[in-house]
Amino acid sequence: MERNTTMTEGSIWKKLLFFSIPLILGNLFQQLYNTVDSIIVGNYIGSEALAAVGASGPIITLLIGFCIGTSTGAGVVISQYYGAKDKEGVRKAVHTTLAIAIGAGAILTIVGILLVPFILRSMGTPQEVFDPAVQYLQVYFGGILFSVIYNMAAGILNAVGNSKRSLVYLIIAAVSNIFLDLLFVVGLKMGIVGAALATDISQFLAFVFIMQFLMRSQDIYKVRLREIRVYDHLFSKIVRIGLPTGIQNIVISLSNVIVQSSVNSFGAVVMAGYAAYVKIDGFNILPVLSIGMAATTFAGQNIGAGKYDRVMKGMKVSLLMGLIYTISTGILLLIFAPQVIGIFTNNQEVVNIGIYIMKFFCPFYWLIGILQIASGSIRGAGKTMETMLVFLFSLCIFRVAWIWCAMKISHELFAVMMIYPLSWVVGALLILLYAWKGKWMPPSYYESLSEKSNC
Repeated sequence: MERNTTMTEGSIWKKLLFFSIPLILGNLFQQLYNTVDSIIVGNYIGSEALAAVGASGPIITLLIGFCIGTSTGAGVVISQYYGAKDKEGVRKAVHTTLAIAIGAGAILTIVGILLVPFILRSMGTPQEVFDPAVQYLQVYFGGILFSVIYNMAAGILNAVGNSKRSLVYLIIAAVSNIFLDLLFVVGLKMGIVGAALATDISQFLAFVFIMQFLMRSQDIYKVRLREIRVYDHLFSKIVRIGLPTGIQNIVISLSNVIVQSSVNSFGAVVMAGYAAYVKIDGFNILPVLSIGMAATTFAGQNIGAGKYDRVMKGMKVSLLMGLIYTISTGILLLIFAPQVIGIFTNNQEVVNIGIYIMKFFCPFYWLIGILQIASGSIRGAGKTMETMLVFLFSLCIFRVAWIWCAMKISHELFAVMMIYPLSWVVGALLILLYAWKGKWMPPSYYESLSEKSNC
């Protein structure tokens, strides 16, 4: 039987740390897909192609954000069933999740390919970047079905505490992507299409490996192809919990598209510098997201088991872990800024832009750490609507309003980049206020507190 992590017993910090590490490594390897594309494209094709890959990032996040958000709902449902030791609930939730993944992935393939030119035009993408960006994205979305199913399947394993297995498959896929990028871009001279094709094939490999494991597993989450369908009320339950996070991802991605559009107005050099650091930012923030995911699983399992005190302690421990990490990496990135940006390009003008942008990110990472990790614990309790509202206001409405005002007053890169630390401040304050004053735990928790206070 595959070893899973039951998070309802034992040392809290050890459970969170050892569960987080495979998630962190897995997410880092996942980020390698586009980052390797950027490095190879930037060094072997040029800055315009690098800008095209960078411009693709917000669109990819926008179109797959809903699906990945929905997987949050599946993870919460599965983790709560698992914590309650409800085997039949786990079985039905697993197969419903995969049914949702197949349908969503198929729709996303069609919609993504068709909408790419329209979205790029609406973002004001410069003509010299537009054509290669269209080529990259349309090939990328040709293989997005495998990515969606893989991420949903990985969410199943994470929900039952098995974060190590998906890591192995991601390592295989990431290494394959490096070799395929070198083969297609450097060897066969396929250009930006080759970079996208390499990513598609790598995602397909991850999909094959994880599905093979789930189908051969003898654990309660074993997948049987004939049982993949929507069960009972689970579709509505998963969607009810996951939909707010899906909407959250979409609106945040829309705000990022608006930010990208503003960056595009400064030309290809600024686009390339921004694209280079955003890739580094993606790497740096993933451990924070992973700790948040661990906090979600921890909260879900312990709420299912009725161990509410562990949920509150788990939130505090995960926040401390996030603060230590974000402060440390922020300092290190600032120290080695020229070397970090220089990985992507030898164009000194692009490097200087990237270093400038870093100064708006690195000193403030601890704020996004608070926002993401506290939200993770609250999502584990099933309160995804509340976290969605916090993210919607801070990372979308506030950002859009700021960009609109700033670009009207002064067309400067400084005004655009300030949106990141300011929106993180707003988000961190709001989520801490809700965690402190809001009633996000099950009613029985507050009943027990009331009884204690009356004693």
